[in-house]
Amino acid sequence: MKRFILLLVIYGFVVGDLYAKVPTTCHKIRLKDNWEFLRQDVGNIWELVRPVKKGQPEEQPIWTQVTLPHCFNAEDAVDPNVNYYQGPGWYRTCLKLNNPYQNGRVLLEFEGAGQKTDVYIYMTKVGSHVGGYDSWNVDITDAVQTFLLSKDAERFGGKIPLSIRCDNTRDAEMIPSDLSDFNLYGGIYRYLNLVYLPEVSVASLKIVPTLDTKMKKASLDISGLFYNPTDIRQASVEVFVKNPQGKIVYAQSLGDVTPLGEFSIQGINLDNPYLWDVISPQLYTCEVVVTANGQKMTAMEKFGFRSFEFIEKGPFFLNGKRLLLRGTHRHEDHAGVGAAMTEEQMIQEMKMMKDMGVNFIRLGHYQQSEIILNLCDELGILVWEEIPWCRGGVGNETYRRQTKRMLNNMIIQHYNHPSVIIWGLGNENDWPNDFPVFKQNEIRKLMSELNTIAHQLDKTRKTAIRRCDFCSDIVDVYSPSVWAGWYRGNYTDYQKMSKEEMEKVRHFLHVEWGGDSHAGRHAEAVAPLRKEGEVEGDAALNGSALVLKKGDWSETYIVKLIDWHLKEQENMPWLTGTAYWPFKDFSTPVRPANPIPYVNQKGVIERDFTPKESYYVFQSYWTKKPMLHIYGHSWPVRWGNDGDEKEILVYSNCSKVELFVNGESQGIHQRDSQDFPAAGLRWNVKLKNGLNTLRAVTVDTKESLTDELTFEYQTEKWGKATAFQVKATPLKSGIIKVEAQLVDDKGIRCLDSREFIYFDIAGDGKLIQNQGTVTGSRKIQARNGRAQILVQTHQGTSCVAVKANNIQTSFITVK
Repeated sequence: MKRFILLLVIYGFVVGDLYAKVPTTCHKIRLKDNWEFLRQDVGNIWELVRPVKKGQPEEQPIWTQVTLPHCFNAEDAVDPNVNYYQGPGWYRTCLKLNNPYQNGRVLLEFEGAGQKTDVYIYMTKVGSHVGGYDSWNVDITDAVQTFLLSKDAERFGGKIPLSIRCDNTRDAEMIPSDLSDFNLYGGIYRYLNLVYLPEVSVASLKIVPTLDTKMKKASLDISGLFYNPTDIRQASVEVFVKNPQGKIVYAQSLGDVTPLGEFSIQGINLDNPYLWDVISPQLYTCEVVVTANGQKMTAMEKFGFRSFEFIEKGPFFLNGKRLLLRGTHRHEDHAGVGAAMTEEQMIQEMKMMKDMGVNFIRLGHYQQSEIILNLCDELGILVWEEIPWCRGGVGNETYRRQTKRMLNNMIIQHYNHPSVIIWGLGNENDWPNDFPVFKQNEIRKLMSELNTIAHQLDKTRKTAIRRCDFCSDIVDVYSPSVWAGWYRGNYTDYQKMSKEEMEKVRHFLHVEWGGDSHAGRHAEAVAPLRKEGEVEGDAALNGSALVLKKGDWSETYIVKLIDWHLKEQENMPWLTGTAYWPFKDFSTPVRPANPIPYVNQKGVIERDFTPKESYYVFQSYWTKKPMLHIYGHSWPVRWGNDGDEKEILVYSNCSKVELFVNGESQGIHQRDSQDFPAAGLRWNVKLKNGLNTLRAVTVDTKESLTDELTFEYQTEKWGKATAFQVKATPLKSGIIKVEAQLVDDKGIRCLDSREFIYFDIAGDGKLIQNQGTVTGSRKIQARNGRAQILVQTHQGTSCVAVKANNIQTSFITVK
């Protein structure tokens, strides 16, 4: 039975903000251009809008032109010589308004701004928000009308002065903690939208789909909240539900509705619904059209039908079938922009994840952009999303209210996304030090309150936390700390360690595993290579923690660690799934001594989307589309003795691969996922001194795949590094790559050197630096004795200096 109910009830979650997000498809404009930015505070709001006479001493500080989204810390987050800026910053512009609705409303919709925000129309403060990750709105209609009637309006030529103050100053009484292993960025680092609404509109839509997989039936409840600040008393409402092909499968029209409070339609029944899953993410559409005083507004939300279940001490099921969650993590962070990623960059990142075979993601450690959740819905990626209660303990009542409010907002704002299966309540909450006293009972109390709130707001999803053992019994799903082969133990201990932890909780899900790798650093095995057929002894691990060093930050070690984990995960029938930490390198204030200072380098791609070797290991286990990759495309020089056998690894999801070395076949190998390493696609070969060419070819496939690489093999032994060999290579118009290689006093390359290398420049050009990448950092630890940086020449001449401790400085001229 269908029922349409009008309730004069206001959601508690809208108190403080106008409402969570604008569920409308029309009259929303991104405010990207014509902004000025000042990275400091001002004396008062008058200073931003007062008339200024040229040459007068009261002339204002220097502002810079920026576009939105924009982050205070686009570069200084990874500047090796400074602490990243934490303080106030101002944005200002003038709006030209053209509301198509007579007597309509004008809103500013913030998709996210950090970490505290104040909004002014001329000199009137119209809104404030605390929290850097949830979306929020402010209605500026009345302030605009007041300004336009004032004597100061003429000075602005009909435009509306808008000023916004963002502040990421350190504050222990708000979340997340500054002890967190990621930057608390400042700025309007997500999109800011100008929204025009009619007198009556829909403030929010909540879609509750229920699926009966056995009966092949589904039901649907739809509820929402009207936005009607001028108290219009009459409207009509039309509701449409469209299937994934756009066909209307439900429609209802209602006239003479009083558009106040909440509306609700319950008990919509659908037969043979299309299912949302990770292979075919079928999305339905709900449209609610409100008409009042001749003005029409359409609110739209996507949703999907799916069911899921975590079996106690067992696997995960989606739509009644077992699914191994193959996951990763995402931080909102990118080279050159910090948190201010564009929609195009977000799309590229999420597609790269899907192309790697990901079907699950943990959004760590805060609510993320609506764009990301939409992409997860569209691509078929299940989601664990969490609030930023991360480390530090528990603060005062203001702290606790913010934590609860951010959980409230996250669930309300992202409720309709079928991709979401878990609400995360915290991360590493066993980490003290923000306050003098660390009380486990207070953390348990707040965690219990959050767990209750989550289940009251959403009865359909699970709650979870990571690494806080004394709270593991509170939530539905728990992830302990299991870092086999990195922070403890050998990676061959992985299955044993995981099973021990699984037995302690009802529902085990392993998020965060892996290790750091300095892109382009590789290692030669220092123990005898495994012979074909050999399975016993240390050499059988062939590059494991017993052969390579987990502290060397080489891609060689991390590839083996990942390879072992993925092999084992295929042989753990009780496993729900895992999420590798993280997908992409990201900036962090707590790791200044890393090979790239202030960068967490555990990603499988660099901060600029450049894949590391490990990206292809995941593809070989997780993807169906045929792929082939020889390990070592970023390894230009290998080394060893003349006549040594060297291991060649090929990662592929194809059944057979043939390897050629310098044109000679080394035989065909059969893939077997349980044959470590590289699922049996490995060869021990002799290399010649000098240039070598490898070519791998798939066998017995519909379409032959080929991968090829060339490298040098060095047999000369080196001594202590004493000098640099520096060269410059033009890449594209105006961009030159400068490479410095450490050599000994005989000019032999020192291929194991890890010296920190420093670049500097004088002249017309500039270094492309503070990117947090191996080619975009002016201070960087050598990768096999070499370092690189890019130079923007500006069509002129520059001198680049290369320095290291106790090494003679070298210079090269570029133009």
